[in-house]
This record gives sequence, C-alpha cells and structure tokens, in this order.
Amino acid sequence: MATYEEVKDAPNHPDKYLFDVRNKSELEETGVLPSSINIPLPELERALNLPDDAFTKTYGRKKPSVDAVIIFSCKAGGRAARATNLARTLGFSNAKAYAGSWTEWQDKEGGQ
Repeated sequence: MATYEEVKDAPNHPDKYLFDVRNKSELEETGVLPSSINIPLPELERALNLPDDAFTKTYGRKKPSVDAVIIFSCKAGGRAARATNLARTLGFSNAKAYAGSWTEWQDKEGGQ
C-alpha cells in the first residue's frame, strides 16, 4: 500500500508513476492529485497494453516498465485496489494502491 506521504512526495521521483483511475467527471468535480495521470479504470487494461510510443502519445509520459513503482488512486481506495490487482496480473510487479486515495488526500490537504 502507498501512503499519503509517498503520494505527496511522488512528484519528486520521476521514476514513480501515479495513476488516478477515477472518471474524468469525478476529477472535474474534486480536483486532481499533483503529477497524476488520469486513466479511468475501464481503460486501464488497454492503456497498460499499449505499445510504448502509443502510451507516450496518449498520456504524455513514457510507459512504465514492468518493474516501475506505480501507485493507483481513486476516490476511496476500492478502484485503486482493483487497478493494482489488474496491473500485477499484467506483470507490473511494483504496483500498489493508495488506500486513502482522494478522500484522505483532500482531508490532509485541507480541501485545497
């Protein structure tokens, strides 16, 4: 599991990936985690199976290697856990969920 502190520090570690698996409409309502890439859960398997150049073109960042640290976030942790399990089945061995997800982030950041 990823912690709030690890997620907050993620922008300082370009080797880590932070994927928000909420729907775009949810992001518009609440805001986004700094340096996160939005890949809604229903699109995640397709995204992680894209060729490297297509991933980069679509998401503006190099596709993570199978051993890269990938942190998944959603609203309250449920979809992040499902995303983590999916990524692991696809071979991404260092995938983990941010259990508190947006709910904890907003709490600790004071609604900023």
